[in-house]
Amino acid sequence: MSNSTLKNLLKDYEQKRMNAILDLDKRKSALYSSNKRLEEIENELNSFALNTAKAILSAPNETSSVDNLKEKIDNLKKEKESILNSLNICDDFFKPKFECALCEDTGYVRDSYNFNLCSCIKQKLFDFEYNKSNISNLKNNTFSNFNIDLYADKINEDLYSSNISPKDNIKNIKNIALNFIDNFESANEKNLLFLGNTGLGKTFLSNCIANELLKKGKTVLYQTAPVMLDTIIDYRFNKNNTSSIYENILDVDLLIIDDLGTECMNSMKFSELFNVINTRLLNQNNHITKTIISTNLNLKELSEKYDERIFSRFVGYYNICRFFGEDIRFKK
Repeated sequence: MSNSTLKNLLKDYEQKRMNAILDLDKRKSALYSSNKRLEEIENELNSFALNTAKAILSAPNETSSVDNLKEKIDNLKKEKESILNSLNICDDFFKPKFECALCEDTGYVRDSYNFNLCSCIKQKLFDFEYNKSNISNLKNNTFSNFNIDLYADKINEDLYSSNISPKDNIKNIKNIALNFIDNFESANEKNLLFLGNTGLGKTFLSNCIANELLKKGKTVLYQTAPVMLDTIIDYRFNKNNTSSIYENILDVDLLIIDDLGTECMNSMKFSELFNVINTRLLNQNNHITKTIISTNLNLKELSEKYDERIFSRFVGYYNICRFFGEDIRFKK
């Protein structure tokens, strides 16, 4: 990833954090201006806390003065709580409203003794450098906008080779998707393979899932199969000067590979595709990673296009969802 991009994002985060703190100061000032006693209590609490620390340091074996200060602090806290209750104000009022509660808008979270990039800033980097316009539509691609009435409710076994209607089929797929979200942290939850012609909602449903997982603080990386494989090959031949995209493809929480089957394959790309799919499966033993793959090919065509190693991973480790019906884009 670009250092300049990260630097600019961290500047934005610093400004966001400062704005949240300034907003808290304004809210507190407005509250104290109309409730002077609250401001007095706040000042007294700060003073007593400092005096308690001094008393402990100056006379560590003397407990009476410390106990007296603690009693005064408790009484002040009770008085403050009583006033706040009368005003219907909760404790959260006195906390900054950070956009990300996890990193408090610093962009970093602490893991043991290390500071790592928070998932929120990782996602912004993915959006800016990789996902681009594909991920920007997520706000509209939600389950609340997922209209199953666009799918026919009549069974047509001759046309779709199925004994259920397109509407019942999409209901089943939607339930699989919701279960995937709910059990994302489980190593036993399978990945998703969406099969079907264009215009049947594969990409829309992928985005619905991504949207929900982003709300849970997961990172999402979208790649079309041709672009992903070309990017990896360029990396292998040192045509780009960073390995971050390759590392992110392997390690991102949710990788969405769209348009599988439209890439021009050769032996090297076969090997790289297998490596991506297999490595992400192996990662589930340590860091839970999941993959959604969308393709216009059917299972027979997949088995013919890809070797047994890749196809066997699809069959063994993916929930295979077949989309069928009329092109819903015309119905919209």
